[in-house]
Amino acid sequence: MQFKLIRLLFLSLFLFSATSHATTIKIATLSTDGTTWMKKMRAAATEIATRTEKRVKIKFYPGGVMGNENAILRKMRINQLQGAAVSSGSLDRYYNDSGIYSLPFLFDSLEEVLYVRKKMDELIINGLEKNGLIAFGVAESGFAYILSNNPVKEVAELRKLKIWIPDTASARNTVKAFKFTPIPLPFSDVLAALQTSLVNTIAISPIASIALQWHTQVKYLTEMPLLYGWATLVISKKVMNKLKSHDQKIVSEVLQRTFKEIDLQNQKDNSAALAALKNQGITFVKPDANQISEWKKLAQLSHSELVNKGFISKKMYNLIKKHIAEYKK
Repeated sequence: MQFKLIRLLFLSLFLFSATSHATTIKIATLSTDGTTWMKKMRAAATEIATRTEKRVKIKFYPGGVMGNENAILRKMRINQLQGAAVSSGSLDRYYNDSGIYSLPFLFDSLEEVLYVRKKMDELIINGLEKNGLIAFGVAESGFAYILSNNPVKEVAELRKLKIWIPDTASARNTVKAFKFTPIPLPFSDVLAALQTSLVNTIAISPIASIALQWHTQVKYLTEMPLLYGWATLVISKKVMNKLKSHDQKIVSEVLQRTFKEIDLQNQKDNSAALAALKNQGITFVKPDANQISEWKKLAQLSHSELVNKGFISKKMYNLIKKHIAEYKK
């Protein structure tokens, strides 16, 4: 009897010790359950829990229940959350050059983007880590296009419309050169703004417009890639450093692999989503060469503005232009 009591006591202490060393990483995102993104992230969380014998668990808060991306990142700073799956535009407060890929009219094709990304993704990930965030890869959200209730070919036509932009300082400065008055809103408020006509024009990737149901509120798409967007999953470096070294390796390996899969899938899905928008009755309009030239001229002024004001470092801007030039050769 005494031996059984001792064994039960030992087992209780072992279980308590195992539980006390378990870490739950709370991660919030605007992505809704059921999307490819969330399915893959939940599968990754299950694999991590299994391989770490539940020493590391990931709990997701999807669908914006923790607020918009700014609110999510604020909650990370006070450790209410330990991670976030967010778009690159929200990360500029941690690392300015996280927005380097999203300069307007920087790229002419997806092939150009992929060439540059092979050389620069790691620089962005390292920049975020130096500022306290561990990122596990870059997953493209794709080229954003202008979607509107009015056909838009010329810059002058855009200036007459009620245009949404993300509620960030870099986004507000990006559009200054185009001389229109934007309506900054968090992502969570845009669908309602479209439904109530607070805004009637947006710029977003095809896959995101369908996932967020924004495409249901517009009639036209301007067939001209505006800028390249991406997203990532970040976890606080402090939290990662508290994990045992072999658990850190498991978390990094699984999430890095998952983000490569998401990135490749999004490339395929964006192409299909563009076709789906056309099939659902959205009219595609294409600017002519002179009109595109005007857009690009203003975009170059926008680049200069962002570099001069320090939203993008001159060093990083010169580097990406160098790689683009290499590709074009």
